[in-house]
Amino acid sequence: QVQLVESGGGLVQPGGSLRLSCVASGFDFRSTSMSWYRQAPGKERELVAAITNVGISTTYADSVKGRFTISRANAENTVWLQMNSLQPEDTAVYYCNGGYTAVRFDTWGQGTQVTVSS
Repeated sequence: QVQLVESGGGLVQPGGSLRLSCVASGFDFRSTSMSWYRQAPGKERELVAAITNVGISTTYADSVKGRFTISRANAENTVWLQMNSLQPEDTAVYYCNGGYTAVRFDTWGQGTQVTVSS
C-alpha cells in the first residue's frame, strides 16, 4: 500500500531555512508526479509545490515562488522541499502526496510540522 513518510520540519526563526524530505513506497514512484501540501491551523490544505515524474517541470504556489524549491531522486523514492526565507505565514504541517495539480492518493502521511517564529 501507499506509504508517505515526511520529515525535516522544526522550529526556525523568520528568514531561516529548512529542507523537508518525503520517502515514498507502495507505488511506481518513477512514473508519478509528486507534490507538497501544507495545512495551517484553521485553514484548508493547500498545494505548495509539485514536480513531474522526471523532474522536468515544477509548479509553485504564488506565496512560495522564489523561496521554495522542490526536487526529487527517483533512485531513492524521495522528494524534497527546500524552504528558504521562511516567514511566520509558512507555519503549517507539511505533507507530500502524488500528483501535479490534484491529489493522487487518498493516503496521507503523518506530515511534518514547520513553525516559523522568533
